[in-house]
Amino acid sequence: MRAWLWSVLWIFCVGGAGADQLKPPNQAQAEAEVWTGWVSWVMDGDTVLVVRSGQKEPVKLRLDAVDAPETCQPGGSAARDAMIALALRKPVQVQSLGHDSYGRDIGRLSVEGVDLGAEMVRTGMAWAYRFRTGRGPYAALQRQAQKEKRGLFAGREAPMSPALFRKFNGRCPAS
Repeated sequence: MRAWLWSVLWIFCVGGAGADQLKPPNQAQAEAEVWTGWVSWVMDGDTVLVVRSGQKEPVKLRLDAVDAPETCQPGGSAARDAMIALALRKPVQVQSLGHDSYGRDIGRLSVEGVDLGAEMVRTGMAWAYRFRTGRGPYAALQRQAQKEKRGLFAGREAPMSPALFRKFNGRCPAS
């Protein structure tokens, strides 16, 4: 009876997951919409405004699989500056993967074939991150950045992850 109850509970929990969470990653990505545009503004190290080709209004895009420091936490300005250097006013390709609970588009962002999420993690300007699991596809890049003490990981003390920072301090005030 107990095993049956656990099985039902497990099915119920998994059944509540989104369809993309149940698909193999390559299949979910293959079904993602891909579009082009240009970055009109960088909000922080993992959120940008992108004007879609042929449109006038920007779309708020949160990079998938990374978490950069909040702008008001140590390293936040450096992460934002790194994203500015990589993307501001540049033509980009967006692989749209859906929306988050804040209404932002979630997606992968590339400039001339370079995955900007991967680049932010590789240079130590963001953490590899996957909602609810904590580990993202860039985990190996993060380990390498930590080992080589790049970016946020260059200091003597380990930097505080954005999730932990938000837990203790809340979100940064809007500026």
